[in-house]
Amino acid sequence: MDDLSSVLSTLVLVSTIAALAPVIVALLPGPRVPQIVVLILGGIVIGPQGLGLADPAVLTLIANIGLGLVFLLAGYELDPAVFRERSGKLALTSWVITAVLAAGLVGVLATVGFVHAFVPVALGLTTTALGTLLPILREHDMVAGRLGRYILPAGAVGELLPIIGIAIFLGAGSQFVALLSLASVGVLALVLSFAPRLARGNRIKRIMKEGEHSTSQTTLRFSIVLLLFLLAVAARFGLDVVLGAFLAGMVLRRWAPGGAHALEEKLDAVGYGFFIPVFFVVSGMNLDVRSIIGAPLRLLAFLVLLLVVRGLPALVVYRKALPATERLQMMFITATSLPLLVALSEIGLRNGTMLPENAAALVGAGVLSVIFYPAFAVAIGKRSATREQAGPTSRDRPREPAAPADSSSPDERRTDPPAP
Repeated sequence: MDDLSSVLSTLVLVSTIAALAPVIVALLPGPRVPQIVVLILGGIVIGPQGLGLADPAVLTLIANIGLGLVFLLAGYELDPAVFRERSGKLALTSWVITAVLAAGLVGVLATVGFVHAFVPVALGLTTTALGTLLPILREHDMVAGRLGRYILPAGAVGELLPIIGIAIFLGAGSQFVALLSLASVGVLALVLSFAPRLARGNRIKRIMKEGEHSTSQTTLRFSIVLLLFLLAVAARFGLDVVLGAFLAGMVLRRWAPGGAHALEEKLDAVGYGFFIPVFFVVSGMNLDVRSIIGAPLRLLAFLVLLLVVRGLPALVVYRKALPATERLQMMFITATSLPLLVALSEIGLRNGTMLPENAAALVGAGVLSVIFYPAFAVAIGKRSATREQAGPTSRDRPREPAAPADSSSPDERRTDPPAP
């Protein structure tokens, strides 16, 4: 009974923070802060290193489902066909450059003793928080248009490839077993993606279609089952659960019988309405604030490394695809990272390879990247739009027609006063 009471009291506090977050964001002066930042800060306040009002351990399961939904929605946004297009190829090129930079710089840091966990830190610097960025990008209408066509593949690569790296290097006992497990889960996801074709034209498909918008909510229920199933399979194979969630999102894109948009709205409601806010609040509760305060330069170092390693390649790779302003936006957007940093820090601490102060600094840098980098990208876009709107009214304003030339001298043009 005491355990149930602890769970309920913690859940009430966390739900209250989640409910108040959009209100707080709307009331804050100045540029709009992402809700995720408020959720994490709220978790710090009520967590063990804050007021000590709640225990994050009792909400681990709900938080893991929230983490799964973050990556499910990111996978849902990804159309695999994009990798055959120019935007997908550029995203892959940019990530490969990032991986090389990360390996080199983290290798130097490991040599001087700044980091001990080479693989988790190097992978962390190659990540992009597409799932975290999506609400921010949607709010500022940055998903549509030319920039959006390049943002989504870049963000998807920045989540998918590091997840695969986690599965290979940090998941199973050996790399061979990890590769075999990864291939097995991938094949399973591929098989599931073709499963709806087997139901085409029969009674099962009709039942699914008829119950999609009724109290049965058949499509949504099967989507949740698919998510939990692939999470469980990934964990069973020794892989990180975020891989299963990302694959579940890619599968669901082919599953949606009533159209991808209709199912996406329902998943947004379930995810952003409850589970995802809980994940970010619990992440704040687990954040080692004392380690960050004790070594603030580590946090700043990781924040700069995220921008240099993950962001700067965008300035070069997209030079023929995007103008300078949008390349700057891409730099800050791709350098934004958080959920995978949380997962990598937990893995590094669990296997004893990551220093606690580095784990805290890496997550703290992710928090700051979510606070500042998208805001910089939005501000750059607004400034550019304002400049474009002001152009026709200032520099390009039509000039008044000149007065006809007068060949008379100034003295002749002067008008004498009338005679008295």
